[in-house]
Amino acid sequence: MAEIKKVVLGSGKVRYRTVIDIGYVPKTDPATGEVITDDATGKPVMKRNQLTITKDKRKDVENEVDRIRGQMATGTYVAPSKMTVAEWLDEWLRLKARDIEVTSIHGYRNALVHAYERLGHIRLQELTEDDVQGFVDAIVAAGRRKGGKPGTRLAVSTAQGILSRLREALARAVVRKLVATNAAQFVKVSLQDRKTDRRERRREKPWTMAEVQQFIKGIEADRLYAPLLLSLMGLRPAEVCGMRWEDVDLKLGTLETANTRTMINNKTVLEKDTKTEAGERTLPLPKWVWEALRKFRAQQARERLAAGEGYTDSGYVVVDELGEALNTRQLRERHAYRLMADLGLRKVRLYDARHSCLTYLATHAGVPDVVLAAWAGHTNASFTKAKYVRPGVEELRSAAAAWDTFHGGDTAEP
Repeated sequence: MAEIKKVVLGSGKVRYRTVIDIGYVPKTDPATGEVITDDATGKPVMKRNQLTITKDKRKDVENEVDRIRGQMATGTYVAPSKMTVAEWLDEWLRLKARDIEVTSIHGYRNALVHAYERLGHIRLQELTEDDVQGFVDAIVAAGRRKGGKPGTRLAVSTAQGILSRLREALARAVVRKLVATNAAQFVKVSLQDRKTDRRERRREKPWTMAEVQQFIKGIEADRLYAPLLLSLMGLRPAEVCGMRWEDVDLKLGTLETANTRTMINNKTVLEKDTKTEAGERTLPLPKWVWEALRKFRAQQARERLAAGEGYTDSGYVVVDELGEALNTRQLRERHAYRLMADLGLRKVRLYDARHSCLTYLATHAGVPDVVLAAWAGHTNASFTKAKYVRPGVEELRSAAAAWDTFHGGDTAEP
């Protein structure tokens, strides 16, 4: 047992105090607060972490020491800390940045803006389930920040994304012994809020097969017909805009998705490799796409001759008449959306066209799940079907026909 000292306060009150070791913590610079690292190894310099226990009775001090040491022996002890929720989120994002893409960490930061504002001041160890539930209810009710009137309802899907990130951050805090439990573990958006959102918020559905075919037929004369066809064979917009002619084999009829050009906040272009190993794949070209790419390559050669020194040989497939690479925003807004309007078609995101294409492969073409996932650039076939395959009325007609057969309705008059 650690030495317990009797302390007499100025008021004459007697208390009992001891100091025990509760592990090690990184040593920090008193002036800057930065962690001090070893010059040779680059690892943090560690120091003993000590806890002072003060109680009114000697026995209470002994019991507290026994409790702490027992929890330390079982790995369940959580040392007292003044760290706030905001401070932990900063640290968690720093740790998370080691494992995910720059664009993803940017999305994580955006998702947690509300948490910083409403929960950031609370000490991490004092955060309760009621705090988190109240936070979620509040942002659903009046959490919208842009793109609409401030203070209006936030989409339930957005609130669920925010909650998911917060729950993940708090789970990591549990692992690192900063808190004993995850205050967000059982928090959910209320059933009433989910019903209200479903009733009031209009969700644009991906195109039907007929709409996809109408779009394809209507854009045949457009200069970017070939790149738009790539979007309509299940490629991500960032993969289309990041594709270089060196990634396309017009002799063998294949393409590689090894490079992407995406955007941060619709302003900054970020070029990088694919997010996952599965995303880097080689796909055979459908004959219509193959032929369209041949023609687009020839057209770019003519444009290069016409522009002369004013042409930029960027090497990308998706370029303007002077060879400058187009980004996802330009492909989407300057071309795809304009063409949709000209054709009288519903406006959908190019990324949603990916849903339509993968749904067609799964429900009409009978493509096996493992091939479907490989085509989409996923490692998990179940994820592909759950996330991207969205059967609509057209896809459900086969089920109706099966019921006709079951009921004997194939011979009955309607």
